[in-house]
Amino acid sequence: MRWVKKIAFWLLLAVIAVYTLFPFYWAIVSSLKTGSALFEVDPWPKEVAWGNYSAVFTAQPFGQNIFNSVIVATSVVVLSLLLGLTASFALARIEFRGRGLLLLSVLGVSMFPQIAVLSGMFELVRWLGFYNKLPALIVSDLILTLPFTVWVLTTFMRELPKELEEAAIMDGATPAIILFRVFLPLLGPAMATTGLLAFIAAWNEFLFALTFTQSDSVRTVPVAIALFSGGSAFETPWGLIMAASVIVTVPLVVLVLIFQRKIVSGLTAGAVKG
Repeated sequence: MRWVKKIAFWLLLAVIAVYTLFPFYWAIVSSLKTGSALFEVDPWPKEVAWGNYSAVFTAQPFGQNIFNSVIVATSVVVLSLLLGLTASFALARIEFRGRGLLLLSVLGVSMFPQIAVLSGMFELVRWLGFYNKLPALIVSDLILTLPFTVWVLTTFMRELPKELEEAAIMDGATPAIILFRVFLPLLGPAMATTGLLAFIAAWNEFLFALTFTQSDSVRTVPVAIALFSGGSAFETPWGLIMAASVIVTVPLVVLVLIFQRKIVSGLTAGAVKG
């Protein structure tokens, strides 16, 4: 009976793995096809079209689009971590009236769909003079990343020993020193988790990037991929689209594999009290 459970367990893992990895595998296969071969169901293309990967960068300024996404995603991560770190310190270690309500309000902001705040964000972006500029995407993407960052870091910081803070205060440490020199080294897993998730959210964001940018030189990769055009109005260049998708997905996969242990530690932080 025991070996039956093991077989069932490994079969379940195999099904989950196939279900999870097959879309990425098929994207790779499709990126190596061209013409009518895209509509043939083959485990591997009969004639490999490596030219799709080079054509991605010649069809439009895709290199610039990748650079734009790197700037936006990195800026969003830095701002989210900096603002989230200071906000979580106040929410977790300082007692004041309405602290719980404020934390729930921060989390509640993330529950609004993007389309609900799109018109307001458009007016704000236009008022700031950021339309068709990268700062527009940085400011708007903070709506998606900052609430989660504050929530996770607050939960993690609540579990830090109070004795550390009291000892630092006895030594004359200011709140800034306590935060950046005492607590920050202990927040590695939480910072890695929230930073990576914020990076992925900003990297894949589409609606704000489509609305607040107009020229090809300012667009990020999701919008650039969506706007790939074929030789005619009736042709969709699926080979180029899949090649571009693979190019922008591989870095995210590598980052997750590198930081997977810290991600798990950060997500489980505060779940169990020691």
